[in-house]
Amino acid sequence: MRNKYIENFEKAQTAGKNIPDFRAGDTVRLAVTIKEGDKTRVQNYEGICIAKRGQGTAQTITVRKIGANSIGIERIFPMYSDSINEITVVRRGRVRRAKLFYLRDLAGKAARIKELRRK
Repeated sequence: MRNKYIENFEKAQTAGKNIPDFRAGDTVRLAVTIKEGDKTRVQNYEGICIAKRGQGTAQTITVRKIGANSIGIERIFPMYSDSINEITVVRRGRVRRAKLFYLRDLAGKAARIKELRRK
């Protein structure tokens, strides 16, 4: 059971965000605001969502992408952060687990996830 004051505060914090419905295994594109000195810009970060955890305003997602020289890069994003402008689901993945940490040990074609076919 959660405190009603905390729940009201979290509702106010999450009211302005439009977050699509996605889960682990989906490829997502995040538009992240980056501040460099006094300038700001938006940079896309696209990768596979390997984990979702937390609840309310403390909810986070872990996104893994393959960078240069086949190096895996993981970043943890707070879902309701001000630095995330937009979340777009690029493709849906067909997985049977909620956490895809096993992808860390795979490389190349073995690390691919099949696309979910809607009927």
